[in-house]
Amino acid sequence: MRKALVCVSLAALALAGCDKIGGGSSGSSQVQVNPKQVSAADLQAAANDPRVKRFYEARGWAPVWDDAHAKDLTAAFADANRHGLRGQAFLQEAKQGATPAEREAAMTRNALDYAQALATGVVNPQKVFDPFTVPRSEADLVGGLAQAVQKGNVREWLASLAPQDDEYKALSDAYVRYASQAAGPQRQPIAPGDKIAPGDTDKRVPEIVAALRAGGYLPPEPPQQQGAAPKQAPESTTYTKAMAAAVSRVQQNYGIKPDGIVGNSTLEALNAGAAERARILAVNLERRRWLNRQPPGTRIDVNTAATVLTYWKDGAVKDRRVVVAGQPDWETPEIGAPIVSLVANPDWTIPDKIAKEEILPKGAAYMAKEQISEKNGRLVQASGDKSALGRVKFNMADPYAIYLHDTPGKAAFGQPERHQSHGCVRVNDAIGFARMIAADEGIADQFEQALAGGTEKEIAIPNKIPVRLMYLTAYVDGGRVVFRGDPYGWDDKLAQALGLGGPLRHRVVQHIHEMGP
Repeated sequence: MRKALVCVSLAALALAGCDKIGGGSSGSSQVQVNPKQVSAADLQAAANDPRVKRFYEARGWAPVWDDAHAKDLTAAFADANRHGLRGQAFLQEAKQGATPAEREAAMTRNALDYAQALATGVVNPQKVFDPFTVPRSEADLVGGLAQAVQKGNVREWLASLAPQDDEYKALSDAYVRYASQAAGPQRQPIAPGDKIAPGDTDKRVPEIVAALRAGGYLPPEPPQQQGAAPKQAPESTTYTKAMAAAVSRVQQNYGIKPDGIVGNSTLEALNAGAAERARILAVNLERRRWLNRQPPGTRIDVNTAATVLTYWKDGAVKDRRVVVAGQPDWETPEIGAPIVSLVANPDWTIPDKIAKEEILPKGAAYMAKEQISEKNGRLVQASGDKSALGRVKFNMADPYAIYLHDTPGKAAFGQPERHQSHGCVRVNDAIGFARMIAADEGIADQFEQALAGGTEKEIAIPNKIPVRLMYLTAYVDGGRVVFRGDPYGWDDKLAQALGLGGPLRHRVVQHIHEMGP
């Protein structure tokens, strides 16, 4: 997939700048292909893309793009902006063919490129992130295009390839809104400095008010009446309780402690203008296009960027709770793997890297205090109150030694920034969550007996529960599109793979040195 097919500049992010190709009308926006001028031999010579060859071989090398079909495809490209894609790029590439056969083949190639972008994403996540094993979307695009051409509904078929769920639509709507705003004047970023609490005075307060109004957190300034003299009085520099209440809503939307106090992290959120939010949304629309369109009705989804777990049971959300995920440089990978068992009172075989860097240097006395001993050449922490795995481990069938588990460190769950682990996912009230799963799976009695036994015991789950560990920095919460930080820098990485440029987000790396996976 060619990166140029994604918006690559601020102008391209703007609604007016991204798609000025109309709704499929003839003229300069219409690729002119006359099928009568396309011979089978010429088309075979022009079709150098394997997908295009398969498409035309199935048709006996008969051309497709008469005026009606071309208009339908052009109109489909005009819809690309809703997905954070640049429809004009698809159309311009099709125009570049010098001969009718080359333009015919180019139209098909770009129809398939656009279909791929909508159905499975512009980039292959496995080529950007290692590992990436979350179940992905699949589609027969060549066969689908052939059927759409036959039925005369190419635009409708292409539209059906994108995710159809409410969350994708909400993110798409937000992208269009912010991309449109990005075409207008942009605010200067508010300078960092001392914290601002209610009652304080600070010269940056008018800029904070302007940012709150621009983001819809405060009502817009009343329009000046016609003929009225311009305001002469300077704007107040006092930070009020009403402003603090609006700031707390910003903080909630960005995963910052909602105390209404303006610190540098809050300023970063306020400085996130329309263009940056549009980029964040474009990146997250791409992430959702990767995903299987019909995930299992019973599953566990963990958003590692937001550090939130959602338990789906039979297609409905049954439980949601906060978690602690991997810290930068110990990132929780994006993987899909099932929970196969509950392990009561688990001991912890400490990974060699953690043992070498964080356990052995502390000496024998520390290890004895933490109930760590050597077994078969590995350091193992015994089950019990000291165990970094707490009282339950949710054992997952993956080759990366990543799993969900309890923890004795409960305080972290009350903090707004919860990227503190060595890659595994620590679950708030893990015992309560394990009991919920055990009850749903009909193994509640076995789990309680194992838990009461005090030693490690594994209880198999009759029906393996799929888990998806995903990194989503924009999502819908309570009907609102909210944003989170980019602690791993993966927004930056994906944005560059998409041709969006970068760096996209400010990133602060703080390593937490505590024991636990």
